[in-house]
Amino acid sequence: MDHDQNFKNLILDYPREALAFLAEAEARAITPDVRITPVRQEQLKERLGERFRELDVPLLVEWPDGSHGALVFIIEEESDPRRFSVHRLVHYCTDLSELLQTRRIVPVVVFLRGGPADRGLSLGSDQDTYLRFHFLSVDLAALPFRRYRDSDNIVARLNLPNMNYEPAEKVEVYAAAVKGLVTLEPNPELQLKYADFIDIYAALDDNERQEYERDHPAEAQIMSGTFQRAREEGERRGEALALTRQMQRKFGDLPDGARRRVESADSDTLLEWLDRILTAESIDEVMH
Repeated sequence: MDHDQNFKNLILDYPREALAFLAEAEARAITPDVRITPVRQEQLKERLGERFRELDVPLLVEWPDGSHGALVFIIEEESDPRRFSVHRLVHYCTDLSELLQTRRIVPVVVFLRGGPADRGLSLGSDQDTYLRFHFLSVDLAALPFRRYRDSDNIVARLNLPNMNYEPAEKVEVYAAAVKGLVTLEPNPELQLKYADFIDIYAALDDNERQEYERDHPAEAQIMSGTFQRAREEGERRGEALALTRQMQRKFGDLPDGARRRVESADSDTLLEWLDRILTAESIDEVMH
């Protein structure tokens, strides 16, 4: 299971919501006009050693009116606290600080299954401490599910299955996460994408899924419709790609108008054009 990639996708799709959930106190200053962009991974790889590349998502937060300096959030996910290295995180923060010429760095570590006892690092002697480092720590498994059950933050709702709840509440947790997804995310493709996220971390067995469908029919029906639409759209896109490739091989580069017609055509039309291309002598013959 690539937990790092799952959480990286989540943070990149919902950066504002991720910061509000994972770094609540720091995120209070982030107003709607603030720009949040990921720091390019390619830049980091040029500066950092191989062992640092698994660290997740640095986000650059910029206030357009200049009232604050740019702020960089470094968000790392750890599924196994034994793998976590505070020394590695210190290196990453200082290297990124040097690269971006800023001291405004906020390190955030998300622990999927508990966290280490030591949440910082101090270096020094008997006389003094010369380096103190700590980070924001989010232990998902310690967060009470009911505190976030009705949250309007989609990142919190999607992570309900990763929170603390009784085994008997598992189906309720799953239902609350799905309801959050379908009410807070209008995009069907993202609904499908994060339905998978919920399924992965809830891991319902067959009996629990039957219980969910029986007790929460509205959400179950919505998600079933979402899956069906997504499958149909995937098939349509596959047909459009196949037609585009065949037309390019036969007729060369497609005019923009023809390309737009292919991209917007429904599945039945695409199938008809795919049949015509076998004997057509021109693009017009295919699409007439």
